[in-house]
Amino acid sequence: MYLASSRSTDVPDGPATGRSPGSGPARKGMAGTVVALGAVSLVSDISSEMVTAVMPLYFVLGLGMSPLQFGFLDGIYNGISAFVRLAGGHIADRRQRYKAVAGAGYALSALCKLGLLFAGTSTPALSTALAADRVGKGIRTGPRDALITLSCDPRDLGRAFGVHRAMDTTGALLGPLAAFALLWVTMDAYESVFVVSFCFGVLGVLILLAFVPGHRHTADRKAAAPRLRDTVGLVREPGFRRMLITASALGLVTVGDGFIFLLLQSRLDFTAGYLPLLPLGTALVYLTLAVPFGRIADRHGRRGLYLLGHTALLAVYAVLLTPLGGPALLIAALVLHGTFYAATDGVLMALAGPSLPGTQRAGGLAILQTGQAVGRLLASVLFGAAWTTWGTQPALALAAAGLALTLPICLFLLPTQQEPTP
Repeated sequence: MYLASSRSTDVPDGPATGRSPGSGPARKGMAGTVVALGAVSLVSDISSEMVTAVMPLYFVLGLGMSPLQFGFLDGIYNGISAFVRLAGGHIADRRQRYKAVAGAGYALSALCKLGLLFAGTSTPALSTALAADRVGKGIRTGPRDALITLSCDPRDLGRAFGVHRAMDTTGALLGPLAAFALLWVTMDAYESVFVVSFCFGVLGVLILLAFVPGHRHTADRKAAAPRLRDTVGLVREPGFRRMLITASALGLVTVGDGFIFLLLQSRLDFTAGYLPLLPLGTALVYLTLAVPFGRIADRHGRRGLYLLGHTALLAVYAVLLTPLGGPALLIAALVLHGTFYAATDGVLMALAGPSLPGTQRAGGLAILQTGQAVGRLLASVLFGAAWTTWGTQPALALAAAGLALTLPICLFLLPTQQEPTP
């Protein structure tokens, strides 16, 4: 039941020598659960990224919010799910109902798109709708990632998460395109974006119900259901605790995507209506690199790739601080930004998954995601405050210094290897 020791070995941290109970198909093929969940994420991400793409434009340029106000809302959108991830993961583990809990989260997020439609320009109403949307995301994320880890050979988790994240990112690529097209056709009618986003969210729920199989951890069906204190108790295990500290600390020095895109728009001074297209560059790079990086993580170690990904984020900050301008700045920033996500998003889950007990997989991954999300929530609020107080360049320089100081510490903290736990 306990996590394996985090002592260093010469074996890469991704692969395992045997298959854990509950593992799905052989290494030759990818589990159908991964592909089905990828399809759900693809459609659901079209829904969510349509909203994410227009947020900076709608809130800052449309409603006239200050960077501090936008930082607060952006922090809610990206971090409020932290407070319900553990609950969603624990309920899924306790009931062994991963599909049902994930489906409830997807359904809530879909309904909240209508909340944005009726919120108008009210900041409290917008905050409530965004918070409820992220509650849905928090509920579904742990059970969804647990389904992936429980349906695949531990040696292939990097590739499995790469496939899932690539499909997810396809949705992230199509979402801003759909938002941009709708705004162009409807002459900036943001209501149309929210309505179409809702329709895609509902479609994602239907795909989940029709094509994602339920899953129980076969080796532990007769085991006692984990209590909440058992799940929280995973933090006492040294290897997992070090992963949690690492993810949380790096989240605290991660500037939100919306701010990155606003900085690019400010530096390049292009028409604000093109702002929703910037996430496409990040998504395209992410889509290209997700599966290759997953294979690299499986073969050569997930720990190193995860830290190198944050080095790419540091490079994003660096190019935004240089006098570089024009297409060179745009291409460099977006390529590095996409590389950061491809090397970190699914890789952390692949690193942590095999080390967690099968009956506490969703809860353990949810704890890890919670630490990361809380860090990013605080980062958005702090960066928005720094921007408002000192301006863009000092705020970005502070974030870069924080990341540069945090990376060497995390190199020491992050465990080299986590063995599969039955």
